[in-house]
Amino acid sequence: MSDAKKKAPKIEVRKNGPYLVSGNVPLTEERMVIGPDGEPERWERGRAIAHEECYCLCRCGASKTNPFCDGTHAEIGFDGAETAKRDDYLENAEWSAGAELDLTWSKEYCAIARFCHGSPDAWECAEGSADPEAKSRAIAKACACPSGSLVAWDKETGKPIEPSCEPSIGLVENTAAGTSGPVWVRGGIPVVAVDGFEYEVRKRVTLCRCGASKNKPFCDGAHLAIGFKSGQ
Repeated sequence: MSDAKKKAPKIEVRKNGPYLVSGNVPLTEERMVIGPDGEPERWERGRAIAHEECYCLCRCGASKTNPFCDGTHAEIGFDGAETAKRDDYLENAEWSAGAELDLTWSKEYCAIARFCHGSPDAWECAEGSADPEAKSRAIAKACACPSGSLVAWDKETGKPIEPSCEPSIGLVENTAAGTSGPVWVRGGIPVVAVDGFEYEVRKRVTLCRCGASKNKPFCDGAHLAIGFKSGQ
């Protein structure tokens, strides 16, 4: 297919059903690597998952062909009603000022990945960001946040510092906790609601794939509470 005929990447939320992904978006497994302090330290790329140009990712958490949908949502009567706010990120973000970096954090997007934790945490690093090492740590912690709940801002330019990534999807696996996490959407792929509303396009967001989030379609960390394992 020529570049002119290629579909732009897009994710559509189907009513009480899966995520329809179009545009031949690369799909990989992404593993959280735990550091010596017991908190996530970095990401490790797992296997690439073969897929069609358009594919459906399970949203109810019960598919026997995870990560892909097998229609189980209809059998179990999955309620996938979207409950997330439709505000832009900054409308619900808390702003924290640091020496050379500012941080914003939004509970609305937090997937409890915990890359902001550890000692020192992201906020302590930002406060001490006049020190190059602390600044680098703050940026690394913010950029590792898969949901983009935590964002570092350059005080000089006033612009967000985002990791560089092409449109792609990662399936989060927390091997230490033995749980499967969200659908990690990267590179500014539009996410379209059942009614056609397009959520704010962001460099990174996380979508629920366990079916238990109370902030659908976004992940709220419910996979940890229910011990979700995709079995992919």
